[in-house]
Amino acid sequence: MLTIKQITPSDLYPSMLDTFNRNQETSRVLVNENGSLVEKEDHFKDKWSLTRKREIVQHFRDVTEGGGAVIIANMDTTVVGFAVIESEVFGDRSRYRELSYIHVSSEHRGNGIGRKLFNVVTNVAKQLGAEKLYIGAHPSIETQRFYFSMGCVLAEEMNEDIYNREPLDLQLEYTL
Repeated sequence: MLTIKQITPSDLYPSMLDTFNRNQETSRVLVNENGSLVEKEDHFKDKWSLTRKREIVQHFRDVTEGGGAVIIANMDTTVVGFAVIESEVFGDRSRYRELSYIHVSSEHRGNGIGRKLFNVVTNVAKQLGAEKLYIGAHPSIETQRFYFSMGCVLAEEMNEDIYNREPLDLQLEYTL
């Protein structure tokens, strides 16, 4: 049975993402060229190591202790999806919070878990006082289809720090 909930630091343990399968093969990407989205060919693979998964769990701790939020989707006791809303508020009118992660384990994709997780994220972000979510989104066509289907659009304001972390990512936002 799928459950989705916001977690606290006491819910965290180092191995909670050990079985999470962050595996994505990309062959087509969307690129922002002067405000127009252009589809291009680009081949690469993303796969997280055990070390990277443990670093992300530590990030969960930092976020939950620092005023942000971590939302976990569990299938029974296994983490099959998660999202992170960062604690920092930014933007010209301090209305953005970054949605730094939203992932579903590869074997569980296509079952609506990402949509359910995103809906919980929007409710939690509103509770945190955000007006918009800011997303530095992976450029793969599949990822972009998901975000656009959820109602995300190109960001009105550019957060240079987020952009500089991954310059190929599309900078998106979602109005809450």
